[in-house]
Amino acid sequence: MGNREMEELIPLVNRLQDAFSALGQSCLLELPQIAVVGGQSAGKSSVLENFVGRDFLPRGSGIVTRRPLVLQLVTSKAEYAEFLHCKGKKFTDFDEVRHEIEAETDRVTGMNKGISSIPINLRVYSPHVLNLTLIDLPGITKVPVGDQPPDIEYQIREMIMQFITRENCLILAVTPANTDLANSDALKLAKEVDPQGLRTIGVITKLDLMDEGTDARDVLENKLLPLRRGYVGVVNRSQKDIDGKKDIKAAMVAERKFFLSHPAYRHIADRMGTPHLQKVLNQQLTNHIRDTLPNFRNKLQGQLLSIEHEVEAYKNFKPEDPTRKTKALLQMVQQFAVDFEKRIEGSGDQVDTLELSGGAKINRIFHERFPFEIVKMEFNEKELRREISYAIKNIHGIRTGLFTPDMAFEAIVKKQIVKLKGPSLKSVDLVMQELINTVKKCTKKLANFPRLCEETERIVANHIREREGKTKDQVLLLIDIQVSYINTNHEDFIGFANAQQRSSQVHKKTTIGNQGTNLPPSRQIVIRKGWLTISNIGIMKGGSKGYWFVLTAESLSWYKDDEEKEKKYMLPLDNLKVRDVEKSFMSSKHIFALFNTEQRNVYKDYRFLELACDSQEDVDSWKASLLRAGVYPDKSIV
Repeated sequence: MGNREMEELIPLVNRLQDAFSALGQSCLLELPQIAVVGGQSAGKSSVLENFVGRDFLPRGSGIVTRRPLVLQLVTSKAEYAEFLHCKGKKFTDFDEVRHEIEAETDRVTGMNKGISSIPINLRVYSPHVLNLTLIDLPGITKVPVGDQPPDIEYQIREMIMQFITRENCLILAVTPANTDLANSDALKLAKEVDPQGLRTIGVITKLDLMDEGTDARDVLENKLLPLRRGYVGVVNRSQKDIDGKKDIKAAMVAERKFFLSHPAYRHIADRMGTPHLQKVLNQQLTNHIRDTLPNFRNKLQGQLLSIEHEVEAYKNFKPEDPTRKTKALLQMVQQFAVDFEKRIEGSGDQVDTLELSGGAKINRIFHERFPFEIVKMEFNEKELRREISYAIKNIHGIRTGLFTPDMAFEAIVKKQIVKLKGPSLKSVDLVMQELINTVKKCTKKLANFPRLCEETERIVANHIREREGKTKDQVLLLIDIQVSYINTNHEDFIGFANAQQRSSQVHKKTTIGNQGTNLPPSRQIVIRKGWLTISNIGIMKGGSKGYWFVLTAESLSWYKDDEEKEKKYMLPLDNLKVRDVEKSFMSSKHIFALFNTEQRNVYKDYRFLELACDSQEDVDSWKASLLRAGVYPDKSIV
């Protein structure tokens, strides 16, 4: 990039700043600029006036700068000033500029020392300035005066932090030479956000007011508190000079004479003074813009795409045409209906890659969560046998029965069927909640029309809740139907003959070895695949390790990786159960364990095989898959 192109960068950034300010805060980008930071009466305003060569800033004791002033200096043949809030008006009298700054400040902050973070944008065109963008911030204060709030120090600090925390902002830390540099408020704030001193430029003012016999030579030579960009010393006009209307050009000459004649600064006089500071800031800002330009261009491109997308949403909207309004409303409602259907059916153009949602979540509720909730139901075999015994005896009454009465069977079975109501109704609640969540996601496209978004969400959610009641009634009715008549002739009913046949098949089953299986393909259907960590075995070997697991109806195998070439082990599912494992405070993993109900080792010398997932949702999903393979959960916890 050539020097001429670099010189054009700052005016380009200035125009961007105006454009974004006109569009509003939501369109602001972090444009490269210089923030002037310092305590009250440190000489910040005097430094800025010396840059311009004119008296144009409000002056006085106490807090004078009460709103951020974004000062854009532009090299031009003519000399005048413009405010962003006074479009088209040129100020050639700089006393009027001062009055306008005071009036605009009072308009927002009030007449009595209040502050505001809303900036005043001022652009100064002059042949005596270099292209610069500076922000004059309120001076750091400790004690509230006038009608200032008690937390005025905190408010000013937060306002300054809003600007200097940005990586694209250079910090001009102004400190008077007649105070201890170690107590500088400006350098303290700059150190917090720029600890390496990469973005901070030090300015030492009031060098002519130091006690006789003292000087700031070590500071200006960057020895005392080093900054990457160094320090520049300046001598501003005193209050007496300002009251006496001393010309800024004459003050510049006096400043130059001071540095050349002072024995401590004579050898660095060429690197001191306001003209040198102006050149340094121009060069530093230009270099800073060049360094941040690629990142800035990317952000600007992203902002442009976002605005274009927002404009697209309003292309059919014309407030003065009622037919356009109706058409736009119908289009948005139709789009909402299409989006909702796509999210449920699973053919949406915006696929969620972060989590399960919509139809996929409902599918999981039906096929994994519902079966798992059924198995979780409390079931005590001893209690059930006792109930069967009491039911048989009560039905026989005073007689001694020879055969088991059907009424006893029906009484016990009906009691078990009724228990299905809890998991069934819970599944309805989960499906309803997911439908409402889907509605909220679909209404995000209506965010530009808050009332339409709110009403659409309310109407659809109310309709879903109305159907929820009817759905629950239907589910309860279905369970009541099953309770009212038990069809023992149904092919799925396990009678005595079928039970005996199943029992014999279990005893004849060939034990599955670790090297393979000769089961028919129908028994080797894969139920689930995925990564799991074997935690308890890994601890013995110095750390847990992840494997690729494959679950079928008969076995659980794990491989080195998802290519499934190197099988590590194949575990038969016979007599296995799954139980929860308490999460360790040292681990972020969620763990469940497989164990053998006959107290045999599950894997090698291990009684338990502890498997870990990243989330509890993954644990529940694996337990539901194991349930489909016939591995039931155990109530106890390891």
